[in-house]
Amino acid sequence: MDQDLPLADELAAVSVRMSGLLLSRETVRTALSLVTALAGEAVPGAEGAGVTLLDEDGRRATAAATDPLVQELDALQYELREGPCLSAWEQRRVFRVDDFAGEPRWRRWAGAALASGMRAALSAPLVAGGGALGAIKVYGREPFTFGERDEYLLTMFAAQAAILLANVRSFENARKLSDALVEQMRGRDVISMAKGILMAREHLDETTAFALLARESQDGNKRLRDLATALVRSTARRDR
Repeated sequence: MDQDLPLADELAAVSVRMSGLLLSRETVRTALSLVTALAGEAVPGAEGAGVTLLDEDGRRATAAATDPLVQELDALQYELREGPCLSAWEQRRVFRVDDFAGEPRWRRWAGAALASGMRAALSAPLVAGGGALGAIKVYGREPFTFGERDEYLLTMFAAQAAILLANVRSFENARKLSDALVEQMRGRDVISMAKGILMAREHLDETTAFALLARESQDGNKRLRDLATALVRSTARRDR
């Protein structure tokens, strides 16, 4: 990305591409992949980028990275329980590592990460709706790759990305809930059909028909819905 562009223009350029996701039925994983790619483009000097969504205990829920090397550097943080990404998430502020060599805050992680060929890192929290969703980070191959301007740029980018990811995740959760409700209603419908078949065949009232289904379900160790489905299908075949 052109480093001469004002920060507002840089942020606007990536915001346009991110906001398009809200108009489509994308999944959280797809949104993560796009945000990760844009983060690498948004911060000059970035040789790799990653985004991680974390649960309340700091464990990875979903993650995306531009390349396997970033995945390895991130995995080291979660394995050692230390690193700029976790600190950014925990303390809800940006962390910059100018040089992995001699980094005093996360000695074990920095020492192990030094062998990767990367030398600098920048991590910012993903905060939306008062909650910390995770963190976004970029890596550089040279010491002192990132400065204060990059801290500000990644912080602003992370704020927009957090809103996007929160919205997409909410949409995906709502869709899953809706699918579950539809499936539940289908189950009720097939049980009602099975009750109707027994009522007509055996001349039973609704309560007795349901009790008969429930007893057969228990005796046969089968789900009530599965038993009802089998009854409806067998009746349909006979009626053809």
